[in-house]
Amino acid sequence: MNTAEFLTIANMVSPDKEAIVFEDKRYTYGELDQRVNQLANRLASWGVSQGDRVGIMQVNCNEVIETYFASAKLGAIFVPLSFRGRAEEIRHMVNASESKVVIAGSRYLGMVDELRPSLSTVEHYVSLEGTGDGWEAYEDVIADQPTEFDVAEVDDEDTTILMFTAGTTGLPKGVMLTFGSVSSYSLNNVSQLDPDEIEKNILTVPLYHVAGMQAVISAVWGFRTLVIQRQFEAESWMKLVQDEQVSRAMMVPTMLKMLLDHEARPNYDLSSLAVLTYGAAPMPKEVIKRAIMEMEDTQFINAFGQTEASATITALMPEDHNVKGLSEEEREKKFERLSSIGKPLPGVDIRIVDEDGNDVPTNEQGEIIASGPQLMKGYWQQDDVTAETIKNGWLFTGDLGYQDDEGYIFLTGRAKDFIKRAGEMISPEEVEQTLMSHPAVDEAAIIGIPDDQWGERVRAVVVLKSGQEASQDELIEYSRQRLASFKRPEHVVFSTEPLPRNPLGKVLKRDLKQMYTEPITD
Repeated sequence: MNTAEFLTIANMVSPDKEAIVFEDKRYTYGELDQRVNQLANRLASWGVSQGDRVGIMQVNCNEVIETYFASAKLGAIFVPLSFRGRAEEIRHMVNASESKVVIAGSRYLGMVDELRPSLSTVEHYVSLEGTGDGWEAYEDVIADQPTEFDVAEVDDEDTTILMFTAGTTGLPKGVMLTFGSVSSYSLNNVSQLDPDEIEKNILTVPLYHVAGMQAVISAVWGFRTLVIQRQFEAESWMKLVQDEQVSRAMMVPTMLKMLLDHEARPNYDLSSLAVLTYGAAPMPKEVIKRAIMEMEDTQFINAFGQTEASATITALMPEDHNVKGLSEEEREKKFERLSSIGKPLPGVDIRIVDEDGNDVPTNEQGEIIASGPQLMKGYWQQDDVTAETIKNGWLFTGDLGYQDDEGYIFLTGRAKDFIKRAGEMISPEEVEQTLMSHPAVDEAAIIGIPDDQWGERVRAVVVLKSGQEASQDELIEYSRQRLASFKRPEHVVFSTEPLPRNPLGKVLKRDLKQMYTEPITD
């Protein structure tokens, strides 16, 4: 199904319902559909047709959403470019995708201008704010264009989004998400509202990430109102939730922690927030425990997925977070399950397998693999890498974990992040969670340091809470009492700055390894 039909249906059912609230702009579904049709007509006049690529680089705004649906109506491929990308990464993404059109916010025009001589396939440059030499203004581009457009017929296997993953080594890979894979999540998991029913979802996750795009597509399918925040800022987020009476949100763990710690939180009424979904990075147990206890009006969902799966594949549902009325013992038992990523969603099959692809027993660690209609088509122009990742219809996620007796899946880390010390495999996440349970520790990251004798040794990079103190010996002993001896950190570095993270809250381990390269000698 062409996802552009989601917008067509929403316009037919609820044309006067607000689709988008963004700063001083408010668009109904009827108005949004007209703007999308105007852009689709302009792109068609430029020769953009089925299968062509349209790139865009901008923080969250209504124009990014319009560009996606206009591309989908043409059967073209939407290419969201990371606005945090370096020039070389942007050059790679535009050239690899052979984009015909590049749309950009004013902050990025200078970078794109410098790259122009090397962007051989781009025929039109569109500025979202103001103009410049060789740039056409977005509002001028869509002005006077027809407000009707026939949606292109597509196959479920046709690509609708080419989403580049952030490269930890080398350049980003382009993930081909099809109309079928992108639409399947909404069709299987999202209910549609009645025409007179109002529900507002706040959009904070960047739209170059699969969680952001799925939030948009799901909201349009469900006839919901999207309240857009350009980039996350805790107090303005709280003000939007209060003023717009937002009922649903998606956050990454660092955002939730910033919200909980913000001194102005008592000044805002967040009681309208019925559901808060979190994911994209590991959630410290102490943070989600605190959120459950302090945000009593809100239900929580832990959503786990990856770009290659186009959306969530497992979830820990609200009932798994509910501790009301439980004894202290029952509550603590339930809190232990908060480290789980839940159970597979409808239509998704999950297995835990060994290195040979054979299922491992319950409670035994292996690689998490997934199958279902949500899987990517493959990596753009990288058939060999695709063959390594998708085997016999199963996506090998690279995530390690185990499934308990009740079917809950627990992550133990990324296969490539495991530290191998004297033949023993150490999960950084397990050690990090242990350190962050110490009352003085605010953040912790574990990295492996090359060692001639041991292969790798374990270094912890720790940020202490304001006003708290802890020594290296204290944290090592704290870990030793709670972990197997070979897993404990052998050296602790204390940082006065927050750990470096990407926009979705994942700690940039490669940066830490470059910062703290000295051998562990004691």
